[in-house]
Order: sequence, then structure tokens, then C-alpha cells
Amino acid sequence: MSGMGQEDGSSSISSSPLHLFSLMSLSPGIGSPYPWLREMESEERGLYLIRLLVACANNVAAGSIENANIELEQINRLSSSDGDTMQRIAAYFTEALANRMLKGWPGLYKAINSTKITSISEEILTKRLFFDLCPFLRLSYLITNQAILEAMEGEKMVHIIDLCSSEPAQWINLLQALRTRSEGPPHLRITGIHQEKEVLEQMALRLNEEAEKLDIPFQFNPIVTRLENLEMEQLRYKSGEALAISSVLQLHTLLAFDDETIKRTQSPSSNRILINSQTLGDFLKKDIVNPFSPSPDSTSSSPLMLNSGKIMSFLNALWNLSPKLMVVTEQESNHNGFTLMDRALEALIFYAALFDCLESTVPRTSVDRQKVEKMLFGEEIKNIIACEGLERKVRHEKLEKWIPRFELAGFGRVPLSYNGMLVATRLLQNYGYDGYKIKNENGFLVICWHNQPLFTISAWKFGRYS
Repeated sequence: MSGMGQEDGSSSISSSPLHLFSLMSLSPGIGSPYPWLREMESEERGLYLIRLLVACANNVAAGSIENANIELEQINRLSSSDGDTMQRIAAYFTEALANRMLKGWPGLYKAINSTKITSISEEILTKRLFFDLCPFLRLSYLITNQAILEAMEGEKMVHIIDLCSSEPAQWINLLQALRTRSEGPPHLRITGIHQEKEVLEQMALRLNEEAEKLDIPFQFNPIVTRLENLEMEQLRYKSGEALAISSVLQLHTLLAFDDETIKRTQSPSSNRILINSQTLGDFLKKDIVNPFSPSPDSTSSSPLMLNSGKIMSFLNALWNLSPKLMVVTEQESNHNGFTLMDRALEALIFYAALFDCLESTVPRTSVDRQKVEKMLFGEEIKNIIACEGLERKVRHEKLEKWIPRFELAGFGRVPLSYNGMLVATRLLQNYGYDGYKIKNENGFLVICWHNQPLFTISAWKFGRYS
């Protein structure tokens, strides 16, 4: 997949968005309203777009709608959803910022979006395309399965709870691996949770077919519900079963229900970012130097905050099931900041890396790439920037904030094994995924694009298994 030539205007990593962030000043430095819009080099245009986006987000946060509108006009002249990486990012960020501005006029916003149709089948298709085009989900599934195989060695009855059951590939891979166990396969039961009945029916069909082919005793237990509405009694956990829980990019959605609690306990702060000579590279250093030590301004550092809310009650309920293993994959970025500018800057850096991944391996004309960028990345960016309260579901937080939550709920750490890292590294080599790295940080695995952490995988256990 690597080494694919890009159309005119493509650039190496030396002029990728991540490189541009380390060079540029946070100061907008815009100058005249429409400078150099004729022929700009890719790197020059990228730097200019970042400055404009930061300035525009500042004005949106401050309620300076006229100034924000002027900057949106300038960005629209340079951005393109089928251009280079920064042009594409800019297109989706301007849409998100414009959506936030429109929400100031609820009647207008609702009228524009009144006929919008959200298709669950399209969401599933987009997630499948993301699985195919980027290695992140594939790596998560492989590492999760390897941890489950190691934890369940010798167990005769295994029960797996899948907190978002939509991709049969993960469990087909596990079924095939269990078939080769020296002691023979266990009796396997998978409880799949999803809000759409049709998705779970397809999961059941595919997994039952595979289990029958492999002659493995198997049962699929579907639960049609949103994660926040899950009742633990629905899981039908039986005494004698060895329990594993798999959560892939799900737990952050529960943080929306704690939003009002956070607002009540935090002191107010400015929505604007201080514009000075600091570079975005400097801005990032405080989070990159030691990614798994809590930051002083962490909204989750207070024990009182940690021990309350929806997410903690959910983790406590999972702990009460006495799982032998819980494997959690989450985005490694702070998109749950209190201010718009905190979220906008973090999102700009995180999604720049994701867009850059696709730029390095998929042609710009690819329809599948455009679908992933628009329907997955673009919708997430829009949710982070334009939404508040319960509507803002995309609340990614770094592992440094998840660790104290899991530990306070009673979970103990399970260091992910060398074998898990080995199978993941082999996958990257076999598929020719250049530029991706997997790092072991104190038993947690971090998936990076070059040196930018993007996803973390951590494993946990019920206390009595320590």
C-alpha cells in the first residue's frame, strides 16, 4: 500500500500537516484579505490554512461572527474536499465551524437540516471502509483477540461481551484461533450489543456459519440497545463462565452524560486561545513528553469527579461481573476539552494525522477515501466542534484520563504481551503499511502515525485475578 504515487501537489512527510504544525506560529498573521490566492505551493497553502482555521475558530468562540465569516470565505477559496491533505481537512473544519455559527439561529439551523437522513447502513459501510483502508481497527481486533486467547487458556466455557458488535471479522479470527488450541476449543458465547437489530442479525448469521464450519460449540446473544441504556441483567452472565469484555472506540460516548456535572464543578475559563509567538509544536509538547502522566489541568484528576457520573457507574457495573479480562481501545487525543479552542486545536492535530494516513496510501480520486473522510472523520469533527451537551458524543480522551477511572472502579492492569505486539507488527509488514508504528508504554500499546499517537489499547482485569 505504501509508495503509491499521488497526484500533483502531494508532499512527503517533510511537508505533511504534522510537519507544518511544528513550524508555524499560532499567530494568524493574515495580512490583506485575499493574499496570494492565485498559485500557492502546497506547504505555503497548508501553513496559511492552519493560521486561518485557528483565527476563525477564535472568532467563532468569541462570537465575532462577521470576522469568522470573512475568514471562512478565505478558507473556502483555498480548501477542497478532493485536494491535498490540508485542503481536505480545512474543508471539513470550515463546515464544522459554520455549523456551530448556524446554531446561534436555531430556526435557521433546524430548517437547513430538517430533511437530513441518517442511514445506519451507511454508517456501517463507512466503518467497514475505515477497516479496509486503515490498519487501526484490524490492529485493535488482532491485539484484543491475542489477549483473550492468552487469558482464556485452559478455560472450557468462555463468554465475550462485545460493547459494539458490528464487525464479524474480529470474532471469525478468534474462532479460527480457538480451533487450533491444544486442549481443543471451549464452548464460546458472544453477547453482541448494537442499537440496530439488522446489524446483530447479520453478526449472528456470519458467526454461526463459521462456528458450525469449525465445529465449535457457539452461541450468539444479541442485545438491541444503545450502550448508555444497557441493563446488566440483559448480559445473562452465567456462573462458571470465564468472562472477557471487548470495547473498541465506545467508552468515550458515555462521557456526554457527565457533561453537566463537569460544568458545575469547573471554574469558568475563556473560550479564546491566547495568541502569541508560541508554536503549535510548543503547544503539543506538554502532552507528548510523557503521554501517560496526568496533566495539571486535567478535568478528570479530582477523585470526586472520577467517582461520579454515568461512566463510573458503568465501569463499576462491569467490574461487578468479575471479568477475567477487559480490553479497551480508545482514540489517544483530548477532544473533550471545556472550551471550543481546546477541542479545535486537538482535533486539528489528530485528524491531520488521520487524513495524512489516507494521503500516503489511497489515491485522492478514491470514492471510498472520500466516504471515510466525509462520513466518518468529517462527522466526528463536526460533532467535536459544533455540538455541546448530550449531543456531543465524540468525547475522545487520552489514556492518562482513562487509567484512574479504571483503577478507581477496581480494575487491575494487565500488561499486553510481546506476542500481541508481534502479531500487530507482522500485520503492518504484511500489508506494507509504512509510516505506522506500535509502541509499548508500560504494558499499554500505542498505535502511531510516524511519531503521532492516535490510538491506545489497554487491558484490565477484575481484582481477584491479580
